[in-house]
Amino acid sequence: MKLYKLLSFSFLIATLTSCTFTENIYINDNGTGKFSVDMDGSSLMEMAGDQIAGQMGDAKKDIDTTFTFKQLFEEKKDSIAKLSPETQQELKKLENFVVSTKMSSEKKQFQMIMATDFKNVNELQDILQTLGTLQKLEGGANPMGSGFGDNGSKLSYTYDGKKFTRKAVIDQQKLAAKAKDTSADMTKMMFASSSYVVNYHFPKKIKKVSNPSALFSDDRKSITIQYSFTDYMENPDKLNFDVEFEK
Repeated sequence: MKLYKLLSFSFLIATLTSCTFTENIYINDNGTGKFSVDMDGSSLMEMAGDQIAGQMGDAKKDIDTTFTFKQLFEEKKDSIAKLSPETQQELKKLENFVVSTKMSSEKKQFQMIMATDFKNVNELQDILQTLGTLQKLEGGANPMGSGFGDNGSKLSYTYDGKKFTRKAVIDQQKLAAKAKDTSADMTKMMFASSSYVVNYHFPKKIKKVSNPSALFSDDRKSITIQYSFTDYMENPDKLNFDVEFEK
């Protein structure tokens, strides 16, 4: 199966049903770590798994595939060569992402995970927004759904061993332009029942979190916070919070 066909199908899943999106960050003692975004679209498979699997080929055959964006870009190199240097540079940020997809009509399962390693969380600035650049490819689509990552904000992460911060700063110009975009209402309807979860793991025990809804792991080194996807799209600064660690 062509890689971009699989991504386009994932986009279809994301826009047809309620999904759970989970943003994971694992930070090691030395500040390195792993970042991933998981999309669980199993609810649509519950409703129409056999029909969907049939459109992809053999309804009885499960899909379990892994590839990198670098492989996808090799397939689309002619299309990429026609893009502006700025867009090509944006795409390059995604090269090291590994994309894993599992689909089973029998198990009513559909899951996509996009993951990458980092040397410092500062490398992740606006990484989600960069996913929107995939739509500029010929036949391309954002696998996490239209608008994902492009919520009119600049997202940054900082970690110095004493404090971790997730901060989205709203771009008022983009927000104004988005308000005039008629497709925004459709996106809002599509994701009205979806959830956005942040799941962060640290090398130190957490002293406190500025968001009172945070749930702690037993060892107090991990937190989970759930938001509505509508907040992620319309009020991205609601997802801002600080984490302070024990000495």
